[in-house]
Amino acid sequence: MRATGHMEDSSRPEVRRWLRRSILSLLVLLVVAAAAGFVYENISEQRDRRFNPMPGKLVDVGGRKMHIDCTGEGSPTVVLDSGLGDTFLSWHRVQPEIAKFTRVCSYDRAGLGYSESSSQPRTSKVIANELQDLLQAAGIAAPYVMVGHSMGGYDVRVFTSLCRSEVAGMVLVDSSHPDQENRFPPELKNMEGSWQCEAQFIEYSMPFGIPRLLGLCDDDPSSRAADCNWHSSKEQVAEMKAFSQSANEAAASGSLGDMPLVVLSHDPDKPSSDLPPDLAKPLNEAWQKMQEELAHLSTRGTRTIAKNSAHYIQIDRPDVVIDAVHKVVEQARQAQTQPPAANH
Repeated sequence: MRATGHMEDSSRPEVRRWLRRSILSLLVLLVVAAAAGFVYENISEQRDRRFNPMPGKLVDVGGRKMHIDCTGEGSPTVVLDSGLGDTFLSWHRVQPEIAKFTRVCSYDRAGLGYSESSSQPRTSKVIANELQDLLQAAGIAAPYVMVGHSMGGYDVRVFTSLCRSEVAGMVLVDSSHPDQENRFPPELKNMEGSWQCEAQFIEYSMPFGIPRLLGLCDDDPSSRAADCNWHSSKEQVAEMKAFSQSANEAAASGSLGDMPLVVLSHDPDKPSSDLPPDLAKPLNEAWQKMQEELAHLSTRGTRTIAKNSAHYIQIDRPDVVIDAVHKVVEQARQAQTQPPAANH
């Protein structure tokens, strides 16, 4: 018995040494893998951007650079604001056509695409102030026709409330509604939580090239060059977390008076493929009702349903967006040429 006990005691240091070596080897392997992934990600990002050069220009805004791409000529200038986490490329099917009848600018919010990050909270009020600074720094003069997709609808409404005299019209492209979180089915909350977790996984793993290796980056090289990077994934999560505050700010922005307004809504028969059918129906019904409410933000507001289009109308039915923007631009031009009403 004493001999057996002695053998057990003598084996324990060997076991501990083996465990230490195993743990150390694992840590070294993880560090090497992380370093390799970091190098791979940085080389891939540089390669993507070298072979897919950025259109437009970078403008210094308060010590950081923001990306804006303006094409065409004429007044008013159309300003395109993308949905949550999206870059300027979400407008690639409509901007060239709008440029045929007026000046049009798409841009990347701070932290997205080619724009450098901001230390400010990613709420619509902050975003609207940053957009105002960008337009001034880039020499893009008013008047503007503001076009916002999804969460970008919050941004353009808040921008308009801050710069009312500079905005001549608005187009809301399947825009978010400030009260949607209260009026959507409660089950959606669980899905939103899982979407945020997925976005956070991409954020934390992006520096090590994991999303790229898993094929989570866009297949289109231009899109991959713009948004397959850490700061864009970080910005998307920040916008998600600030969504409720942005909704409150949009709700407080008030009426648009008699401003030319067109509200575009997706086809009720084409709900999001991310939703189960039993959830898609009540959510879609609530969405359509809220879209109608958005059209009443202005006494001149109208609403159009984009047939055969899901949420990204500017991708599925660019012609509908182009026609709506053209309509609002023409209304704005007519208002500019009309003499002021005489006072009696």
